[in-house]
Amino acid sequence: MFFKFCLVGYLENITGDRKLVLHCSLRLDILYFLGYDIDEELPWHSTLSRTRQLYPESVFESLFTHVFKMCVAMQMVSGHTQVIDAAPVKANASMDSLELKVPEEDLEAHLRAVRHISNRDKAVPFRSAKVNKAPKSQQELSASRQELQAIKSRNKKWSKDQNHRPGAGNKGSRYTSNKTHYSPTDPDARISVKPGKARKLNYSSQLTVDAAHHVISDIKAYHADGKDSQHLPDIVLRVKRRLWQSGLTIDTCLADTGYSSGDNYAFLEKQDITSYIPPHGTFKGGPDEFIYNEKEDHYTCPQGKIIPFKKVFYEKKNNTKKKAYRGSKKLCIDCPIRSACLSKTAQEKSFSVTYYRAEYLRNIARVDSEKGSYMKGK
Repeated sequence: MFFKFCLVGYLENITGDRKLVLHCSLRLDILYFLGYDIDEELPWHSTLSRTRQLYPESVFESLFTHVFKMCVAMQMVSGHTQVIDAAPVKANASMDSLELKVPEEDLEAHLRAVRHISNRDKAVPFRSAKVNKAPKSQQELSASRQELQAIKSRNKKWSKDQNHRPGAGNKGSRYTSNKTHYSPTDPDARISVKPGKARKLNYSSQLTVDAAHHVISDIKAYHADGKDSQHLPDIVLRVKRRLWQSGLTIDTCLADTGYSSGDNYAFLEKQDITSYIPPHGTFKGGPDEFIYNEKEDHYTCPQGKIIPFKKVFYEKKNNTKKKAYRGSKKLCIDCPIRSACLSKTAQEKSFSVTYYRAEYLRNIARVDSEKGSYMKGK
């Protein structure tokens, strides 16, 4: 900052034009990057914005790949280690223009039933959109009865003043969800949530960086309502394809806990990619003090009784693949630790474990190793 003020005074003495100097001093970084002199006009951003809208996505993808290949030619890319992270990108849409989703049939009856979500949803949007760009599929409810019931339950917390919600200080706040609302001005934008912060219409920008010289190897915007872990397979396949086009391969993937899932660990192993992704704190390989027998696929309880494997199923809440284990009533009826091990209504010991327990444990061993500490620094 001190350097900039000194430079402003120096330039003013030379040019004698205070207005020109102030204009240039605020954009010296851009002038230097573009190779412009201090008296050259910068291009208007609106020109760039309009030009960008004239070209399809494939043009920008080709341009990105071309620049990336230039970096490869300059030996700025190693390829083998890729780091993935995400950042929210604000959508060009207002929360005030959100519309309620409705079922295909009986529109008015449904609107009367759901207007209680917020006082601001009772009549018309606070800021009505000029044109509704959302397709019909985006305007209709796709949430299940259970999901809508969960939203209704959460609304009870703010029954006294439904215009307010946690994490927002402005009076225009309201409880909104992608299950019940959509943006007519930017249908691809999604409401994203962060603890303690106001809900915003965002995109999720997923960025992949080569670890050698921090060259960006891939970037793409996804819907902001999806988890980072859901995007990882597509991200890896995209960057793998781009590296292959330049004669490079990826063998190591680094990311934070948000990308952790058993499906992702198994996917990366099938791709012959070593993962260093810390697991969620909720991960457990089974109940405490129960010993797992991998060969026989059963658990042994602290009293030496075997709890056998029963079935593979998908958990409804997150659609995660799990394995169920359940002992018989006879095993637990006379157990000395029955009251501590079972709930009041349970007759036998039963629990579920992630289907990808082995993949989790292999990844955890790598993360906790000496090399894992080094990779964490990356």
